[in-house]
Amino acid sequence: MARFLLAALLFAPAAAYVVPGAGVSSTGRPAQPAPQMQLEQLEMETETSGVFGVLATGFGVGALMGWLNSKRQQVAATAAAATVALAPGAAQAMVDYDGIKYLGGTDKVDINNANIQAYRQFPGMFPTVAGLIGTHGPYSQVSDIYNIPGMTDQLKNIAKKYEGNLVCLPASPAYFIDRINNGLYR
Repeated sequence: MARFLLAALLFAPAAAYVVPGAGVSSTGRPAQPAPQMQLEQLEMETETSGVFGVLATGFGVGALMGWLNSKRQQVAATAAAATVALAPGAAQAMVDYDGIKYLGGTDKVDINNANIQAYRQFPGMFPTVAGLIGTHGPYSQVSDIYNIPGMTDQLKNIAKKYEGNLVCLPASPAYFIDRINNGLYR
């Protein structure tokens, strides 16, 4: 009984939109123009069909949700498979960079490729001297940092204190661009 009522409510709006062929009646004779309806009747019919449409939509959505609930495992597996199929592949990271140890993982820092955060291990270098080194370059040797415009003698003395901990490797495009802001935030 409930299925019959549900089917009747779902198909009632569809049946309302079925119209006979243009200009032909069911007897095969040309159709006579329909009499004009009163404005009040038209408004009432519109309101009634809107209510039935909302009810039918509600029942349709409920039936769909009930079906999905009964097929939960199959729906989840299908959604997971679609996600895996549509997910982009892994990015091609550069893992063979020989100077990776000088990007902040040891007591030596590469002045051409290391992020300014790598200079935190040297007291007094971060943020001023590290910022000056990061915003200039690339450098061909460590002593080039003393030629940075605007670097005072006090800042040069701080850099000279840690000169033995600085190395100068060729600038790598993958790391040189991220010397100031590598996108890692606390």
